[in-house]
Amino acid sequence: MDNQNTQSGGQGGGGGGAVLHVVVFPWLAMGHLIPFFHLSTLIAQKGHTVSFVSTPRNLSRLPKIPSHLSSLVNLVSFPLPRLPNLPNDAESSTDVPFHKQQLLKTAFDMLQTPLTAFLESSRPDWVIYDYAPHWLPAIAARLGVAHALFFCVNAACLAYLGPPSVLISGQDGRTKAEDFTVVPKWVPFESDMAYRLHEVEKWVQASSGNESGTPDTLYREVKVKPVVPVGFLPPNIEEEASESDETWGGIKGWLDKQRVNSVVYIALGTEATLSQDELTELALGLELSGVPFFWVLRNPPESTQSVSEMLPPGFLERVKGRGVVDLGWAPQVRILSHDSVGGFLTHCGWNSMIEGLMFGRVLMFFPMVNDQGLNARLGNGKGLGVEIPRNERDGSFTRDSVAEFVRLAMVDDSGESMRIRAKEMKDLFGDRNKNNRIVGEFICFLEENRPPRCPE
Repeated sequence: MDNQNTQSGGQGGGGGGAVLHVVVFPWLAMGHLIPFFHLSTLIAQKGHTVSFVSTPRNLSRLPKIPSHLSSLVNLVSFPLPRLPNLPNDAESSTDVPFHKQQLLKTAFDMLQTPLTAFLESSRPDWVIYDYAPHWLPAIAARLGVAHALFFCVNAACLAYLGPPSVLISGQDGRTKAEDFTVVPKWVPFESDMAYRLHEVEKWVQASSGNESGTPDTLYREVKVKPVVPVGFLPPNIEEEASESDETWGGIKGWLDKQRVNSVVYIALGTEATLSQDELTELALGLELSGVPFFWVLRNPPESTQSVSEMLPPGFLERVKGRGVVDLGWAPQVRILSHDSVGGFLTHCGWNSMIEGLMFGRVLMFFPMVNDQGLNARLGNGKGLGVEIPRNERDGSFTRDSVAEFVRLAMVDDSGESMRIRAKEMKDLFGDRNKNNRIVGEFICFLEENRPPRCPE
């Protein structure tokens, strides 16, 4: 949480002990909506009112608000402006191919007018916003609303971006893709926190032609402000229960038949999709590994071909009984919590890594886009799993390497230290009491740093 609290008077709250009104405004991606939602419910548990602002379809995707907080968490819906080449039902990164996310950001910028009107009329004490609305801090400052930027990435990734003094002065020096494949000069200790070349180039290609005002280059306008941690914001299994009981019944039935810690769960997020070659090699690698698996796949946005048609011929028949391919939504937290699941082959989204580690599952790192490459380096460096080897330049990989490293993580004696290390993480990532204390300290910060209320 990068706090950007204005100290001017304006539309703020009252004195100490008064109830806060906090507006939260996440970016249009499930990896952002969910942690913003978790933070909102924790703020509400302290008796404060939260207005969660997003688009209609994204609000419908959120977990159900706990009944005892229903009067404190208000969902505020703004229709997303429609743009040419942006599908009519596209409201999140889940709904568009990765190369069209810039259009989504352009539409997101057009929410500036309704959000400004809402802030003017609702007079909140704080607005907590995501990286994308670059225009929001100036609006909040003009209205006298305290504002905080909530980074949904970990501290190691923020350190990779660079210290404010370097970013503000323009002394970063990284201009080419290759520059991001080495550890930054300001990191004073040995580290492998850097991108692979194919990861950087995929990001650069997706960012080209950006017509939005949102800068897709690494964050360059970091202010020298207090930084307050909010913990891991771990999810609750109960959040999935109300909408997944029927789906979960069949999945649980299959998992119940498997040995403890024997199953590898595979899910690669909602933003990037596998190419035909990647899908083929991953599928055949899972087949070669001999390890039981539960693989969640989704159809690529705007694709005319079902992902099931892209699987290798005869694959489903050959792995029947040992492996399951789920072509819809699956309750990830519930699956990871099941005793038969021992490992998680993940795209390395930070939320997913938290969910795997809170249950002590060994990780197999397969980063796709955004901060995921850095998360993979971090987890690998901490001995929490293994990274599937890929070609440095084009990101290609082989079925043999998939099979080898899945077996290393799940069954080989040489991977035992990783499995033990991952189980130890359950005491850290799954410690709700510790996380609640950290969030409590953050909420105290909000209470103590609200701007004074001007007379009506």
